[in-house]
Amino acid sequence: MNNVIVGGDSFTFGNELSDDINGKVASKKSWAYLLSQTLGANINYICCAKGGIGNCAIARNVFEQIATQDVTAVMVMWTFTSRYDWAMSPHPILEKKRWASITPWETKAGDVEAEENLKDNEIQLNLHKKRQKNFEDAGVRPFADSLYKYAANDYHETYLSWKSITWLQNILEKRNIPYFFTLADNNLFYNEFTHKKDQDALMKNLHNELDLTKWYSFGERMMGFNQWTILNNYSRGTTHPLDKAHQDAVKLMLPEFERIIGGQK
Repeated sequence: MNNVIVGGDSFTFGNELSDDINGKVASKKSWAYLLSQTLGANINYICCAKGGIGNCAIARNVFEQIATQDVTAVMVMWTFTSRYDWAMSPHPILEKKRWASITPWETKAGDVEAEENLKDNEIQLNLHKKRQKNFEDAGVRPFADSLYKYAANDYHETYLSWKSITWLQNILEKRNIPYFFTLADNNLFYNEFTHKKDQDALMKNLHNELDLTKWYSFGERMMGFNQWTILNNYSRGTTHPLDKAHQDAVKLMLPEFERIIGGQK
């Protein structure tokens, strides 16, 4: 079985694409699905991407998939650094009864920004409100408020992201699984025009562990997919680029994808 494992957040899952059904089933219009189809007719597409998750959760989800089955290739679109993946006390509404993906929108302060961004999409707004209620019931909401008020900072978030990416990269290489990495936004590597590796020796050395020859970026300074769609004025839904952006992104990525994954048909 030619299993292709795909990890990421909503940009990979395909929220708001033309075949989206309230985020219940991974899209067949997304960049990842379209790229996977270039590997041949017998591909088993396994999408463990999920809207709103961060880089630590993305790495964890992909690892859980590759740990249990033979894999032909892995594709990942890494996301914003400001999202946390936290093992909480067991609760039935949490992912696998344990895990919570926490973003700034899960806080009381973030509600204002979330509702402003989602006000024109009743479905997404209702899903956000339901998520907030669930997180309140599970005790995640007070923790999220404290986390972002007292502890969250870009340095630590970047460190956690790079550590998770390196962890997954090394496991894939150990298992001889071809992988193709890309990104949604270059805040994974840059603060404005300053590279985050230049903050100190730890970050420089951690960055050196990343094999960037297996990555695709959409322009200078590791431009991400979402930034590229905004720069090029692609049509958007509430918070996501639509079908045409994914189709054109695949055309750009395909030569590098074939170089990196080539021969795995």
